[in-house]
Amino acid sequence: MIQLYGGPTPNARKIAIALEEMDLAWELVPIDILAGDQLTPEFLALNPNNKTPVIVDSDGPGGRFVLWETGAILLYLSEKSGHFMPADPARRAVAWQWLMFQVSGIGPMFGQEVHFTHYAAEKHPYAIERYSREVSRLLRVLDQRLSEAEWLAGDSYTIADMATLPYLRRKLIEETGRYPGIERWAAAMLERPAVRTGMAAGVARAETVEGGLTGFTDEHRSILWGDRQHAPH
Repeated sequence: MIQLYGGPTPNARKIAIALEEMDLAWELVPIDILAGDQLTPEFLALNPNNKTPVIVDSDGPGGRFVLWETGAILLYLSEKSGHFMPADPARRAVAWQWLMFQVSGIGPMFGQEVHFTHYAAEKHPYAIERYSREVSRLLRVLDQRLSEAEWLAGDSYTIADMATLPYLRRKLIEETGRYPGIERWAAAMLERPAVRTGMAAGVARAETVEGGLTGFTDEHRSILWGDRQHAPH
């Protein structure tokens, strides 16, 4: 059994999609990041970086195995299941390339854009423009790739696709018709039952990552980005 510690975030959803696609036995252990669950001693014992998601595999290498960082988790699950990574070295490297594009580009830049646009206490035009423009640039790169290839790695559906879709949910709604390659690919992914199940992980608080949370307070900001986040633990 694999326990997935997380909530309604793109990072947790990408792991949930992979677990479903790989038909691995798993359960969600809810972590409420707005309440500060990620700052408790129990969670910090799993991940000293106080970020979700984390997996705990009771049947891992040598027994109980704990892993964090989504790129590492996806690669681990792919190896464990033997699926969703090409066997050919060149094709496998391309899949790694697009996985790294997500974890180093799509994830951080989309996160900063949402932060400064929706959640920052003060709206700074420079920061909003900087990250909004970078998100648009990354979307153009992604759309070009998906206009010439069926999946990010080429003709094979891989963990790179699973990693990327959860971050595009809001943009697909807000910018319908602007990125036809991405829309074609997203529609194909959402036809997969495992993807739909994974995207619903922790859905009760989906608004926390979609830029529409009502009642967002200074205490939430302190937990996520302020004094409580940066206090020694």
